[in-house]
Amino acid sequence: MHDPKDDRITQQVNNKLASRGFAAPCRLTVKSSHGQVTLSGTVQYAHQKSAAVSAISGMAGVRRVIDQMTVTPAAKRY
Repeated sequence: MHDPKDDRITQQVNNKLASRGFAAPCRLTVKSSHGQVTLSGTVQYAHQKSAAVSAISGMAGVRRVIDQMTVTPAAKRY
């Protein structure tokens, strides 16, 4: 059953990540279910994965963060 609280958590997480600079070329998808937040998609650097998880771990309503992000470095420009 869909919980409206999950929509609110997802929006708050998206806002928090955007305020922390997780925008293009990072491509993150946020899904929330009963306080469990799943982050998937790509980031450029490994430290961005841990920064994203840390940024949302203490948020109200977030009970658990599942990291399904992958590191995909941007193509180097010459």
